[in-house]
Amino acid sequence: MAKRSNDHLSISDVLKEFVETNKLERGLDKVNVRDAWAALMGNGVNNYTTAISLERETLYVQLSSSVLREELSYGKEKIIKMLNEELGKEVIKKLILR
Repeated sequence: MAKRSNDHLSISDVLKEFVETNKLERGLDKVNVRDAWAALMGNGVNNYTTAISLERETLYVQLSSSVLREELSYGKEKIIKMLNEELGKEVIKKLILR
């Protein structure tokens, strides 16, 4: 029986390879971004977050509070950096608060 070249790979490596090969990564990034936003921003912000969408490298966040939107707009760069760190790669380059 022929020995497969990836016998030494861990399950996570195999899954990662599968995801990349099958172009599922963008879909997972969209889900992961939502989770990262929820984890990093906490309940205070999440209660006012009505929609999150990732399109290309831009994250669109819909907020129901104009005061909060104003407040968060001052820290956009920091938020992008924190989210990318949480995701373990640079997924987001731009943040649009609406």
